[in-house]
Amino acid sequence: MAVPLIQQYRVGRYIVGQKLKGVKRYPLVLMLEPLFRCNLACAGCGKIDYPDSILDKRLSIEDCMAAIDECGAPIVSIAGGEPLIHKDMREIVQGYVDRKKFVYLCTNALLLDRKMDEYEPSPYLTFSIHLDGNRDRHDASVCRDGVYDKCVEVIEKALKRGFRVTVNCTLFQGEAPEEVASFMDAMMKLGVEGVTISPGYSYERAPRQDVFLKRTSSKQLFRDIFKLGAGRQWRFNQSSLYLDFLAGNQTYHCTPWGNPTRNVFGWQKPCYLLVGEGYATSFKSLIDDTPWEKYGTGVNPKCSDCMVHCGYEATAVNDTFRSPLKALKTFLSGPRTNGPMAPEVPFHYEDGPLARPRLVASGETTGASCNSGSAKRVA
Repeated sequence: MAVPLIQQYRVGRYIVGQKLKGVKRYPLVLMLEPLFRCNLACAGCGKIDYPDSILDKRLSIEDCMAAIDECGAPIVSIAGGEPLIHKDMREIVQGYVDRKKFVYLCTNALLLDRKMDEYEPSPYLTFSIHLDGNRDRHDASVCRDGVYDKCVEVIEKALKRGFRVTVNCTLFQGEAPEEVASFMDAMMKLGVEGVTISPGYSYERAPRQDVFLKRTSSKQLFRDIFKLGAGRQWRFNQSSLYLDFLAGNQTYHCTPWGNPTRNVFGWQKPCYLLVGEGYATSFKSLIDDTPWEKYGTGVNPKCSDCMVHCGYEATAVNDTFRSPLKALKTFLSGPRTNGPMAPEVPFHYEDGPLARPRLVASGETTGASCNSGSAKRVA
């Protein structure tokens, strides 16, 4: 496990506290998008296709501090856009560190080389560098040559200066397991703390829609990757049960409130990935007024192929607390890479983009690859 023990302890203590208090919906990670402006235009990004009037908006330092004080999550992931474009980013990060929140500053690294002097190494600060595979794969993904080499250069510099560094890798169509395995080996050799990996979500606003993986192909790809990784000591910045879910071995509903998003429009309903579903004016309103039963795989067609960590990592963490022996076994042995896959959530969509699902009885044919077992909705 790549996550330092102090972070595991602090987050674990927070979760236990929420469960003891009987809180049903609590956040693990605040997804902060203080701006949408970026210095890249990636093929699979759905966050930059806004008019300049929106791209020029910024959350203030006060907005950012209020967001964490309001929701109380132990971790903050600062994304965008490119957060290092924000002129107050150093103060925002320092405000979170002063509150002893674990900050993942997500960046494409193009500005980090000259911005690094503004930050000090801390157990509470991690630079999360966006790298979607090896040189050719990543540069094609971000639609610009030379970005991979720049990222590696900046990672080496940050590590040499004592910063925590992770890599955030999103997989798309056409990935070869051997290619991803080679990338993982390179990241381990580079010395990053860990890699956060997941299939890309098919943003409606993304300029290309043919790059996204479908659910079954995602599971098989991850099985093939993990099979190649056996014994290679790869470090992931994720829970063992989430990795097992990626390999098709767990039937999970997503937990969208586990990673609530605060951006320039407000608190995004229901999660970081879906656009056009509305915004809440407060975290309390997000939790209390969002119709959670309308979202998730098997419930909403927009969620049908989603396996992204911001929806399912919180589910896996909850399952870890509920079934610690299963989690320990998976941690020690790694994700299972053969045998039958776990059944999908057996819902059937009615007509309409936000239609309520019809619960499918055991044995009823749905057209899904596996529909056995009883179905239940978790909201």
